[in-house]
Amino acid sequence: IATGTELATKIRHDIANASGCKVLKRRAIHVRTVHDHVEVGLDSDDKLTAPNVVVATGVEPLAVSEVDWIATDVGDLPPLWHATPADLADAEIIVLGVDRPLGTLLRSLPDIDTRLIVVYHPEQHYKASEVSREPRVVLRPTWHASLEATIDGKFRLRTASTNGDRIDTATRAFANLGSRPVVPGGDLVTGSDGYCLPDRQHPRVLIAGDLRSARYQRIMTAFGTGAEAALTAYYQRAGVL
Repeated sequence: IATGTELATKIRHDIANASGCKVLKRRAIHVRTVHDHVEVGLDSDDKLTAPNVVVATGVEPLAVSEVDWIATDVGDLPPLWHATPADLADAEIIVLGVDRPLGTLLRSLPDIDTRLIVVYHPEQHYKASEVSREPRVVLRPTWHASLEATIDGKFRLRTASTNGDRIDTATRAFANLGSRPVVPGGDLVTGSDGYCLPDRQHPRVLIAGDLRSARYQRIMTAFGTGAEAALTAYYQRAGVL
């Protein structure tokens, strides 16, 4: 398995063929705990009950409209991880934000000839270090940026820094501003950053994957916490825990 798409396809195949596993393509609206079970309400108005629930609803990308240091009239941009090799090849691209998908994208496409103008808030400098030596990346730290569409269908980026203002133009633009947790309503306990800390939940509620913490944005961590949650539920039912 060489790409994230291949991995996701393999996981879907394994789940679809697992005995005792039923896939419902519905959205969880709330999670509620009762004395001897948990209840999950779905967007279809149906309810599911079980002794335990593993909540792994993950995160979603932050939109440009949700950050206060970028002004734009072009609306919300597609996230960078939606970019295809065809989007990037032989092109100049504006990237708003320097979150981890940038490094992942560049490592997965080492032979793509592209130029990425990456604008980011100085508070995110620690993330920029991952791509600071990448020749295809031009880093633009700034306290304020504005992005507008030009009459010829391109994008114009204005950035302000201690070295003065700068203007860049590009054919495409993507957002890479980080993520926020997707938390169903009900009885889940969240921290000040909106994530669901595992040790603050009801014993029947098990948190796995990206939802646990902003520090858990890695696929192998998600695998590990998913296995931990499944084993915890198993041991609870077996009376070991």
